[in-house]
Amino acid sequence: MEALKQAANRVVGTKQVLRGIKAGTLSKVYVAEDADTFLFQRIVRAAETARVPVQRVPSMKEMGRACGVDTAAAAAGICK
Repeated sequence: MEALKQAANRVVGTKQVLRGIKAGTLSKVYVAEDADTFLFQRIVRAAETARVPVQRVPSMKEMGRACGVDTAAAAAGICK
């Protein structure tokens, strides 16, 4: 998760991550284990289909902090 904190270009949020996966602009995806099950599975499946590595993060709150936002985040991604 250190790479996510230091990334210059990143996207935060489920919609942005799914768009990035579809567009092929993400090099790595992070998903929170406590995210909604449907969203969690949707992101993981999309990333696996696009062959983008997925790293699980323990909590949405932790993900939000790592991305520098004040709210919890279910997903984030590092841009290529």
